[in-house]
Amino acid sequence: MNKALVVILCAVTLDAIGIGLIFPILPSLLREVTHDAEIATLYGVMLALYAAMQFLFAPVLGMLSDRFGRRPVLLVSLFGAAIDYLIMAFAPELWMLVLGRAVAGITSANMAVAVAYITDITPEADRARRFGYFHAMFGVGFIIGPVLGGFLGEHWVRAPFIAAAILNALNFSLALFVLPESRPGKPGARLTLGVLNPFLPLVWALGFRALLPLLAIYIIMMLVGQVYGTVWVLFGEDHFGWSSFMIGLSLGAFGVFHAGAQAFLTGPVVARIGERAALIVGLAAEVAALIALGFAAGGWILFALMPLFAIGGVGMPALQSLTTAEVDADRQGQLQGVLASLVSLSAVFGPLLFSTVYFAVKASWPGAVWLIAAAIYTLAVPLMLTIRGRDPSSILRSSVGINADSSNQ
Repeated sequence: MNKALVVILCAVTLDAIGIGLIFPILPSLLREVTHDAEIATLYGVMLALYAAMQFLFAPVLGMLSDRFGRRPVLLVSLFGAAIDYLIMAFAPELWMLVLGRAVAGITSANMAVAVAYITDITPEADRARRFGYFHAMFGVGFIIGPVLGGFLGEHWVRAPFIAAAILNALNFSLALFVLPESRPGKPGARLTLGVLNPFLPLVWALGFRALLPLLAIYIIMMLVGQVYGTVWVLFGEDHFGWSSFMIGLSLGAFGVFHAGAQAFLTGPVVARIGERAALIVGLAAEVAALIALGFAAGGWILFALMPLFAIGGVGMPALQSLTTAEVDADRQGQLQGVLASLVSLSAVFGPLLFSTVYFAVKASWPGAVWLIAAAIYTLAVPLMLTIRGRDPSSILRSSVGINADSSNQ
C-alpha cells in the first residue's frame, strides 16, 4: 500500500473519530447552554443544520479541489475544523454553538475531496478495493468516536470538542507535512461566483445521462442505510428486550463485520466477478438479511445475520468505482461532491422516513420496518439492468498502462 493512500486513510479515520466524538454529548451540552431540559427540537435542528451544510458545500469543495488542487482544499478545511471545534469547546452562548455546528458541517464536506484524492492515485482496476478501505476506515473511526466521546463526556461535557480539535489539528499536520498533491490546480485558476454555486454540480450530474442510473442507485442505498442508525436501538429494545450492553455489542459487531468485509472482501470479489456483479451480490445479500431480520423471533438471529450484512457492504465500493469510471479526471472532485451531497440529503430524510414507519408498525409488527427497507432496495433492480458491466481483466489491462505511476505516489 503506497504512502499517500496510507496517509489519506489515516486522515479519514481521524476525521470520522472527530465527527463521532460529538454525538454522545451534544444533548447534554445544549441543556447546559440553554438551561432547559427540553431540547428535542433544538437537537433536531442542530443535526439537520450539520447535514444541510454538508449538502450545500460538498459540491463546492469538490469543484474547488478540481480547480485549485486537492491538498489546499483539504488543508483549509482541516485547519478551519480544528479552530471551529476549539471555539465550540468554550462557547458560552447558544448562537455560537449553532454557528459552530454549521461550520463543522461545511468542513466535514472535505470527505468528498478525500475520495477524489483516492480516485486520483488509483488505477480503475483497484478503485473498488480502495473505496472499500475508505468505507472501512471511516466505519472504524465512527465506532471509536462515539465510545471515546461518551467516555470523555463523563468527565467534562466539553472535552470531546477539544479532542475533536486535536484530531483535526493532527489531520492538518499530516496533510501539510506528509501528504503529496494528487492533482495540482489548473494554471491560472480563479475563484468565481460560479465555483461557489452548490447547485451547479448537481445540475451537471443530473444532465449526465450515463450517471443518472448510478446516482439513483446510490441515493437508494444511502437512504436505506439510514434505517440502521434510526431503528436498530429501538427495535432491539422493543422486540428483543435488549439492555444497553446488548445493543452496544450488536452495534459493535455490525461495525466490525461491515468494516472487515469492505476492507478485505471487496477487492477479491470485484477482481473475480467485476463491479456490476459485486454490486448485485452486495445488494442481494443485504436484502436477504433485511427480510430475515423482519421475521426474526430471537436476538441471536441478528448476530447470525452479521456475515450476510457484511457481504452487503461490498456493494457500495463497487458502485462508487463504476461511478468514477463515467467521469474524466478533471471532474472527479465535482462528482464526489455530488455524491457526498446525496449522502447528506439521505441523512436528512432517511431518519424521518424510517422513524415514522417504525412507530406506525411498532404495535402490530415491528419487524415490518426491515421489510419496507428491503422493498425500497428493489427499486434499484431495473436501474441495474441499464448499467454496463465491465470485465475485470479488461479494466486491469487498460489501467496498468495509464495509471501505473499513480500507485507510487
